[in-house]
Amino acid sequence: MSIAPTRWVMRSKDEPLVEEAIGRPSLGPNDVFIEIAGCGVCHTDLGFYYDGVRTKHDLPLTLGHEISGRVLEAGTNATWWVDRAVIVPAVIPCGHCDACRRGKATICPNQKMPGNDIHGGFATHIAVPAQGLCVVDEARLAAARIELADLSVVADAVTTPYQAVVQAGVTTGDLVVVNGVGGVGGYAVQIASALGGKVIAIDVSDEKLQAIAGHGAALTLNARQMSSRDIKSAVQGFAKQHGLRQSEWIIFECSGTRAGQETAFGLLNHGGTLGVVGYTMDKVEVRLSNLMAFHARALGNWGCPPELYPQALELVLNGLVKVAPFVEKHPLKEINRVFEAAHAGALKRRAVLVPTL
Repeated sequence: MSIAPTRWVMRSKDEPLVEEAIGRPSLGPNDVFIEIAGCGVCHTDLGFYYDGVRTKHDLPLTLGHEISGRVLEAGTNATWWVDRAVIVPAVIPCGHCDACRRGKATICPNQKMPGNDIHGGFATHIAVPAQGLCVVDEARLAAARIELADLSVVADAVTTPYQAVVQAGVTTGDLVVVNGVGGVGGYAVQIASALGGKVIAIDVSDEKLQAIAGHGAALTLNARQMSSRDIKSAVQGFAKQHGLRQSEWIIFECSGTRAGQETAFGLLNHGGTLGVVGYTMDKVEVRLSNLMAFHARALGNWGCPPELYPQALELVLNGLVKVAPFVEKHPLKEINRVFEAAHAGALKRRAVLVPTL
């Protein structure tokens, strides 16, 4: 191993994360041991750490579920993976239960989420099941001038909205609205545009809106400066101007805030689709009868089935979805500072913690 294995552990809410040594793993036949290239800092991690969202694994626990790296060791049934660059699924299904067999891996009752069910990726190394690993073509990665650490965000920030966009059925000519374009939402804009949608981006930050304007957003709206009625009127006007339908809009709520979820629900129209991607502990007051009256639908989006990862990665490798402009790498040893900055909204891009920096 190139560096001694360690991980940063959360012992209780708000208490500084502490580095501890990792013993050499005892791998099962289907497990792998990965040297981590990078691990992205997600809103979910901050929810566990600051907001008291409960992890399934008792504390102490290492957080982090956006992981890329290289397989160093493998169990007897997984030796093919040794020395391959990989992305670890943010939600690892078992692959053999009834739900998995029926193509419903995101609701697998035996799923393992790093940083929630098992120790996660804010570490130098991690042991995980090989089930669902996404192999990375390193020649194409080099040709695209993307670092393996940057691909860590594919594990959630890219694949989760990819699953949402695919599930919603976005295709050429659809009017798509993405509410909240920092992190996951920014990639939702890029993916929906890459799949043919005409995309409107909504946020409360001009800076975030400016960043995504050149990456798939045909129109940007600042919700802080507009009423819900004004936002809907602006979307209607955009649809008319571009010859798009005044019905069947596809709305992705990625802000993970009460105000954002209420705004997104208010945009539902006849035949519309609401994809709920962001998460908040806050309760939202909406009129569910709108779903009935508009013959609309609301879809949840928990992670992404591993079989969709290669398709999402392909969008990155062929340049249709840009990763590098939206991430910033930090040394793993500065994790406590990075968490504070991310929680305070002081980071301009999604943080990726890198053990070797």
